[in-house]
Amino acid sequence: MLSSKVVQTYEDILIEELQVAMGCTEPIAIAYAAAIARDALGANPEKVVIRLSGNIIKNVKSVIVPSTSGMHGIESAVAAGIISGRYDLKLELLSALSEKDVDAIKDYKLNNEIVLEELESPCNFDLFIKALRGEDKVKVRISDYHTNVVLVSKNDEDITDHYRNEREESGKSLKKADRSLLNVKDIVEFADTVDLSRIKPHLQKQLEMNIAIANEGLTNDYGATIGKILYNQGNAPLKDKIKGYAAAGSDARMSGCELPVCILSGSGNQGITASVPVVVYAREMGIDEEKMYRALLVSDLVTVHQKTGIGTLSAYCGAISAGVGAGAGICYLQGGGYREIAHTLVNAVAILSGTICDGAKASCAAKIAMAVEAGFMGCEMAKANKQFYGGDGIVKKGVENTIRNVGLLAREGMSSTDKEIIKIMLEN
Repeated sequence: MLSSKVVQTYEDILIEELQVAMGCTEPIAIAYAAAIARDALGANPEKVVIRLSGNIIKNVKSVIVPSTSGMHGIESAVAAGIISGRYDLKLELLSALSEKDVDAIKDYKLNNEIVLEELESPCNFDLFIKALRGEDKVKVRISDYHTNVVLVSKNDEDITDHYRNEREESGKSLKKADRSLLNVKDIVEFADTVDLSRIKPHLQKQLEMNIAIANEGLTNDYGATIGKILYNQGNAPLKDKIKGYAAAGSDARMSGCELPVCILSGSGNQGITASVPVVVYAREMGIDEEKMYRALLVSDLVTVHQKTGIGTLSAYCGAISAGVGAGAGICYLQGGGYREIAHTLVNAVAILSGTICDGAKASCAAKIAMAVEAGFMGCEMAKANKQFYGGDGIVKKGVENTIRNVGLLAREGMSSTDKEIIKIMLEN
């Protein structure tokens, strides 16, 4: 039986993770920092110096910023945040923009200086903005994750407390729930036994938003239309239909669709990948709603568990972790317990671990499709009582040992790969 501490922690993790964002989360984080800078300055800055860790540069370079009529890149994200100014909306701040603001964003980029510099930092997610107007200067820093405001100062006076959002009404700082308590065995027991009343609203939000953007991707032409190709107007086999649904959400999101998504591990693509396949499979197979929500718990927490050792951003494609999570959730829908889910996870990570992240863009949809395919294959192998064994490449006996190996691969082994990816992208 799970302790009350574990149950409370797992619920807290889900509530922390299942947040709403409009657009790719890295450009939105830049826009959020720029909106804070504009508010603290009290006017639009005449010059902005923005310093970003390489992984943020990678994820902003090619993706379209929502509500900008197709503009993309770092300067567009900065300008959109300044024109919006709605830092209080956090990762939904660009929803405050209207068509008339598009010209203002263009004018701001044309008539004000925006200087980009790479930030050397031990943290893979680190951004710093200095905004200047006349004699006034404002500094804003967001580090570790997308809404973690660690510094705001105006003319060297620290005003961080006014903008820090990780606080209770009493003003006491909140700490993130302890993700080191996550393990696959307890995740499955949690899904089996937890009272859904506290977390069901968050799962409903995830389901509704992410299915909505997937339907949008299947209805209209976005990006390379990976989802529509796989879905084939609903005539595809079930597995391809599910892959198509998930990919379609990314098709739309990476191409500037303004529908919000419910993120996971700081990523909309991961939120879509972990949820849409589980929901579509449950509906196609006529599985009841409660079982579907419990399977979503498995997928979400298995995804977060893998990502905890990898980090927010890295050279390791996060969609792989979410596709593995989806495979675990589908295994749960099929009646799988801890043993089958553990084998599904190990099998799936053995298949696709090491897929590179080369930034947010249209091809993410194709990677999502292949990640869901790996999750399916891992599940089918487990159903057939087949598995990869310790010593097969990075696989180590015991699911938790294999997860640790994947974290080491992504965090340590692929660090030089990450630098090379960023170098190549900046040269293009």
